[in-house]
Amino acid sequence: MSEEFGPDFISVTDEDGNEFELEHVDTIEYNGQIYMAFFPADTGDEEDDEDTGLIILKAVEVNGEEQLSTLDSEEELETVYDQFMEQLFQEEDSEGE
Repeated sequence: MSEEFGPDFISVTDEDGNEFELEHVDTIEYNGQIYMAFFPADTGDEEDDEDTGLIILKAVEVNGEEQLSTLDSEEELETVYDQFMEQLFQEEDSEGE
């Protein structure tokens, strides 16, 4: 992802109707499914610091419209997280050469 124009942000609404902003980090395709990794946008609220880990969502089609959804299981989350980390380390290794 090119950083020329700065980071990409999206606004999402959770199942409770709370809206929050996420910074897009990376996108991968794994087993025919598109997954996107995000970090919570900096809200300036120190209380959110404990929940500032990587957020992984998958692109799903609902009634012909693409939406982001949580992953179906803890196993799927762990597997996809490992894929993102592997890709990140490959990118870092190639930049160092």
